[in-house]
Amino acid sequence: MDTVGPRKAETRRGIRWAWSITAKTAFLGVVFVLVPVFLYIEFRSAHETSQELLLRSVRAEGRTISQSLLPLLANAGPSALPEIGRDLARYAGEVTTIKLLLQPAGTQNGTEGFYYVASWPPVEPSNLEAERDTLAGQGVLEHLSENCRDEMPFSLIYQRPTGGAEIVTAVTPVSTAAGCWAVVASFSENAFPGAHLGQPYWATPPVIVAAVIYVMMAAITFATLLSVRGGLRHFTLRARRIRERGPDAGSFADRSNLPELADVAAEFDRMVEALYRSAADIRQTAEDNAHAFKTPIAVIRQSIEPLRRALPQENQRAQRAIGVLEYSLDRLDGLVASARRLDEATADLIAEPHAPVDLGRVIGGLIQIRSAILVDHDVSIILASHDLTLSADLLPGLYVLGTEEMIETVVENLIENAVSFSPAGSEILVHLARDGRFAHLTISDQGSGVPAEQLECIFDRYYSERRAEAASDATSSYFGIGLWIARRNVEAMGGTIEAENLEPQGLAIHVRLPLAPERG
Repeated sequence: MDTVGPRKAETRRGIRWAWSITAKTAFLGVVFVLVPVFLYIEFRSAHETSQELLLRSVRAEGRTISQSLLPLLANAGPSALPEIGRDLARYAGEVTTIKLLLQPAGTQNGTEGFYYVASWPPVEPSNLEAERDTLAGQGVLEHLSENCRDEMPFSLIYQRPTGGAEIVTAVTPVSTAAGCWAVVASFSENAFPGAHLGQPYWATPPVIVAAVIYVMMAAITFATLLSVRGGLRHFTLRARRIRERGPDAGSFADRSNLPELADVAAEFDRMVEALYRSAADIRQTAEDNAHAFKTPIAVIRQSIEPLRRALPQENQRAQRAIGVLEYSLDRLDGLVASARRLDEATADLIAEPHAPVDLGRVIGGLIQIRSAILVDHDVSIILASHDLTLSADLLPGLYVLGTEEMIETVVENLIENAVSFSPAGSEILVHLARDGRFAHLTISDQGSGVPAEQLECIFDRYYSERRAEAASDATSSYFGIGLWIARRNVEAMGGTIEAENLEPQGLAIHVRLPLAPERG
C-alpha cells in the first residue's frame, strides 16, 4: 500500500500536467520553427527555378538576336557604323535591349579598347559607362580581348545612374576584319516587377509580409497559450485557497480572469456550496444518529442492573448471559462512537478551512491534557494499569496548514495506538523536528512491533490486530479506524504517514507535514 496516498497521486498528476503543458509548448515551438523553415526552402527553390527559367528565356532571345546580327557585323566596315544602330531596331524585342561594343582591329588588348557603337533602344551614356565598368570589373572585357570567341551566358546586375537596375543575360563575341564585336543582351528589372530579380529571396516583399504575418500569428498563439496557462494556474490557486480557507476565500466566479472559464467557475462554485451543505448534513446526521443510538443503549444498560440483582448469584448461566449483554453493549457503544468520529472527521475534511497552526503547541497541549486525564479520569485506566511513561521532545515554531482538530485527532489516535501495544513499564516517545520543508513527527513505542508483511496494512480501514488480552477486555473497543483516520487527516493536510519497526523491538510511526508557506 502506498502510504502517501491521494496527496502523492495529486502531486504526480500535477507533475504530469505541468510536463504535458511544457511538452506541448515545446512541441508547438518546434513546429512554429520548422514549418517556416521547410516552407522557406521549398518556396525559395521554386522562386529560384522561376527566375532561372525567366533568365533562360531572355538569354535565348538575346542569343537569337546576336546570331541574327552575325551577317551584318561580318560585312560591317567603319562607314557602316552609323547604320548599324538603326538596324538593331529590327532585332531588339519589347523587353530586351541590344548594345554593341567594338574593339577595333590592331588595338592593344585590354579592357580600355572596347567602345559602345550602337544600342537599341537608345541608352543614356552614363548608363552605358556604368555597364561597361561592370563588365570590366567582372573580367568580361578582358576575356573578350584575349579570346574573341565563346558566348558568355550569365546574369550580371548593375545599378544604372539614372535609376533602377539592369540585368545582363549574355555577351556574344563576333570576330571580324573590323575587330572584335561584343553583342550585349540585357533588360531592365522593371520589365518583370513580380520576379524580384537580383534580390535575395528573404528580402522580397512577399516573404517579408508572410514573415510579419507568421510572427504575429505565433505571438498571438503563444500569448493565448500563456494566458490560458496563467488562467488555469490562477484557477488552481483559487481552488487551493478555497480548500484551505473555506467560504471566506471567495468564489471562483469572482476571481476568474478568463471569460472562457466563467461557466466552469460557476459550476465549481455550485459544487463547493454543495460540499459545504453536505458537510453540515453529515455532521448533523452524525449527532442525530449518535443520540438516537445512545438513548436505547442507555435504557438497556439501566435495565440490565435490576435483572442482575434479581437473578441468584448461583445461576452462573444467567450471570454469564448478563455479562455477554454488557460486553455487547460496550461494543455497540464503541461502534456508535466510532461511527460518529468517522462522520465528523469526514465533515471536517470537507468544510474546515486550513490555516497555519503551531504544531508543537497543539501537540504539547494535548500531551498535557492526557497527563491530567491519566490522574483524574477513568478513560486513562489503560495507561495507568500498564504504568506507561509519555515523553515529548517538541521543536517549537513549526507551522503547518491545517486545523487544530485534525492535528489533535491524528496525535490522539497515534498515541492511543502506541498505548494499546506498549508493555507495562515502557515508554512512549513523541518527537517533533524539522526535516527540510517538512515538520517530522515521530511517535514510537516499545511494543512487539508489526509483522513486516503487515506494515502496509495497518492504515487500512477496519484493520486491527490486538493482543489477546486487549481483544478480550470488555472495556476495549478497537475497530481499526484510528490509524485510517490519522492517515486521511495527514493526507488532507498534504503530508505522508508511514510505519517502521524498531530494533530490538517497538514501532515508530512517522508523520511528515509540509510547513506553511508564510512560516516555512
